[in-house]
Amino acid sequence: MSSRTKSRKRAVDALYAGQLRDVMATDLLDETKDSVADRENQEEIFSFAKQLVEGVLLNQAEIDELISSLAQNWTLDRMPAVDLAILRLACFEMAFSSETPAEVVISEAVSLAKEISTDESPTFINGILAAVAATRKPI
Repeated sequence: MSSRTKSRKRAVDALYAGQLRDVMATDLLDETKDSVADRENQEEIFSFAKQLVEGVLLNQAEIDELISSLAQNWTLDRMPAVDLAILRLACFEMAFSSETPAEVVISEAVSLAKEISTDESPTFINGILAAVAATRKPI
């Protein structure tokens, strides 16, 4: 697993837990970083994860508006919290960062959904992110 993939997983974990616990996701990410400091390559993984989490939090209102506009018959409140965290992260990368191609972002998001969410989630996430990729250019 690449360090970028691990970073995205850490970022989703922090965003998900932050939403559930009503705590700042960046604080949770820092706590996790401290708890695994003895492992290799953690600085690189957590540096990118923090960049992603901060970007999502900074742009969350616009990201949520984008997701809401594309999720037909689904409100953000009805979505599984983990799916919403994955969508927010991927939308941030596609709409606010030109660092990673949209195809890679979508693939990573769908893989995460397969690993940590429901059986229906990968298809749902793929559909929304494909629409984001088709309708948005990086800001």
